[in-house]
Amino acid sequence: MKKVLFLIHDLGGGGAEKVLVNLVNHLDPERFDVTVQVLFGGGTNERFLKDHIKLVRVFPRMIPANTYWMKLLTPAALHKLFVKEHYDIEVSYLEGPSARVISGCEDPDTKLICWIHSIQGSPERIAASFRSVDECKQCYGAFDRLIFVSQKVGEEFMRNMPVHVPGQVLYNTVESAVIREKALEKVEDGLFSPEEKKLAAVGTMKPLKAFDRLIRTTGKLRREGIPAHLYLLGRGPEEENLRNLVQSLDLGDCVTFLGYTTNPYRYLARCDLFICSSLTEGFSTAATEALIVGTPVCTTEVSGMREMLGDNKYGLISENNEEALYQGVKKMLTEPGLLDHYREKAMERGKYFSVENTVKAVEQMLESL
Repeated sequence: MKKVLFLIHDLGGGGAEKVLVNLVNHLDPERFDVTVQVLFGGGTNERFLKDHIKLVRVFPRMIPANTYWMKLLTPAALHKLFVKEHYDIEVSYLEGPSARVISGCEDPDTKLICWIHSIQGSPERIAASFRSVDECKQCYGAFDRLIFVSQKVGEEFMRNMPVHVPGQVLYNTVESAVIREKALEKVEDGLFSPEEKKLAAVGTMKPLKAFDRLIRTTGKLRREGIPAHLYLLGRGPEEENLRNLVQSLDLGDCVTFLGYTTNPYRYLARCDLFICSSLTEGFSTAATEALIVGTPVCTTEVSGMREMLGDNKYGLISENNEEALYQGVKKMLTEPGLLDHYREKAMERGKYFSVENTVKAVEQMLESL
């Protein structure tokens, strides 16, 4: 049996945090003794870890300016301070602080893996949690394997941070059977109107999700007589700004904030269209979940979408600007038969992202080291 540590910053409500929980819960406990360690405890996804998964918290809750003070110590010093046991494999499940800690492991018998979830765009941004670009390159070069959540993420990372480490693409683990079951749960009476076209967007409310342009798109559709109603699922630092935007555009009757929920699938399944308006993504968990419940997908051109949707085969991909997004959504809502076509294609594609397929690929990778 291999003893495996997964280290992550925290288990908050983000996509990477959710898919980590999905992954470790389904790894074969007869072959892998798994510990999940968080730098900062209290995250909402901690409660979903199965009983056989060991959870270790370095600190009970988030500490302000943690990136700054962690830079005061070397990666080796941080590793000695935080990791108290020997593991056969240590995994940083996010780039950044957890990668810096794991790279400091000095045990030659321990294999090191880093999961890369997002495109940072430049060496300086990749190195934001490190003392310098040189230290960043040295740390990532210490890993035995880099795992990328999409081909595009891998290409961009290696272009900006070229290191001589084998790389591999492994898709995120989503609990497809659980998602379909939860999608059957009821929603609040009167929430959805049969006369409206129901649009859904899911994610942490931060600038990169660009929910603001989706709100403006909804307003433009309404002005053209298309009865669009946007449902936003999630919370985050941009929520107040987004609410103010809705108020300033007088869209309170056609934009609904549903907040954070552990079961967004019941809403997704009842919407006519899922929209990803992001400026950048790694491999969208929310879009994958929409496919699994059979909701058509319209998305901006971000990392992972071509792999997920093909060239508009399983969903509609627009250029990554507000006008193109608006035109894509409008086409989906107004072209006869298009929503029905993509609903069928969503259900077809959703079967590809099964727990069995994604977990098996990870288990094979872990055993090959």
